Amino acid sequence: MTRDDVARAEGQGPEGTAVEAAAPEAPAPEAPAPERAAWWARVAAWPWWVHVLLVHAAARTLSAVVFVWTSGVQEASHWAGANPAYATFVALFYDGSWYRQIAESGYPDTLPVGPDGLVQQNAWAFFPLYPALVRGVMELTGASWVAAAPVVSLALATAAALVVHQVVVHGAPRAVAARPGLPLATVALVSVFPTAAVLQVAYTESLALLLVASSLLLIVRRRYGWAVVVVVLLGFARAVALPMAVVVGVHGLVRLWRARRGTETFTVRDGLGVGGLLLASLVSGVAWPLLCGWFTGVPDGYLQTQEAWRGVRETTPFFGWTYVPQFWFGAWGPWLVVAGAALVVAVLVVPAAWRLEPELHAWSAAYLLYIVAVIEPGSSLARFLLLAFPLAAVTAGVVTRPTWARRAWFGAVLVLMLGLHVLWIRQMWEFNPGGDWPP
Repeated sequence: MTRDDVARAEGQGPEGTAVEAAAPEAPAPEAPAPERAAWWARVAAWPWWVHVLLVHAAARTLSAVVFVWTSGVQEASHWAGANPAYATFVALFYDGSWYRQIAESGYPDTLPVGPDGLVQQNAWAFFPLYPALVRGVMELTGASWVAAAPVVSLALATAAALVVHQVVVHGAPRAVAARPGLPLATVALVSVFPTAAVLQVAYTESLALLLVASSLLLIVRRRYGWAVVVVVLLGFARAVALPMAVVVGVHGLVRLWRARRGTETFTVRDGLGVGGLLLASLVSGVAWPLLCGWFTGVPDGYLQTQEAWRGVRETTPFFGWTYVPQFWFGAWGPWLVVAGAALVVAVLVVPAAWRLEPELHAWSAAYLLYIVAVIEPGSSLARFLLLAFPLAAVTAGVVTRPTWARRAWFGAVLVLMLGLHVLWIRQMWEFNPGGDWPP
């Protein structure tokens, strides 16, 4: 071996100068990429419920920050002084004061009547399960309504987020296969929906969302006995048990049709389970109005109480849509109603909607039709739409490929929802003592 050979072997040139290292180990600048990939892989490997809790916590933290921001400009009201603390702001304002009255004093024995002989606004318009739960926590802990109500709402909302994820997993397998990550994407869109801030205030949305999602999950998993329990509870949380009866009917018909085709079985026991659940849904849907009539001695006391909140004392189905849109938008009102109806129909018939199982599809359609029929459209309509949560899965699943397009679509929708979420709290939750519309 020559001296030059030895020099090259030692990393030097023929004259003893250093020779640059060969390039095989050169990709040092790209070393962080495997680390980033490994970090993301570790996060992706976390259990699904951890992902749900993180997304939900981030959304509720954002809402809390905006509530605090809004309370900083809140004038004094009959609920609290100016610039109320966060807990006071979310526990006492608007309907929260009614639920507090129920939790602390119960319902009136008779319906209050004004000088004109018409029933006035009273606690019978509000369902008892949520204030009963908060009252139980107050009794166990000695906490006040202001301390207990927001905590109960937040706990119920957290449980609801977990159940919503599983509803999409079990109730939309074809949609999940077409759009990876759909369950978590649905939770994210529900959590930042413009009115999702009510999930942490003293309202019934968190409880209702939990019970609706649990009912759908139990139905698609064919746990009819447990579904009966949840549906009965739903009838004492919100007036939404009747559209759930439609879901049960569709579920039974689909199972019967599949059994006749030989793709699954539908035994006598299954039929009894579905029939019992259908009956429970119907009874649950009318139980609270009947109890109101029984306790107050006024058979239609619940309807008269609801009319006290309406601009026109009339509860004929769909009647509110004949005058409220004109009040809000003038001559544009009818056209906006038509446009809104067209948008709803479009969301229900896009391919992403048909990838849901019949139960989720039926709930979305039946619930939307139900609220359109029974409510007077107003500022609370956006809040009611929160319970149509399967439409979040439809929205997230509209674009399935390529990957970049799916992510871009979801990101755009998420940013839009976040902006509207902040706007809703700032515009709707700040109370104007001179006159305001309830959220």
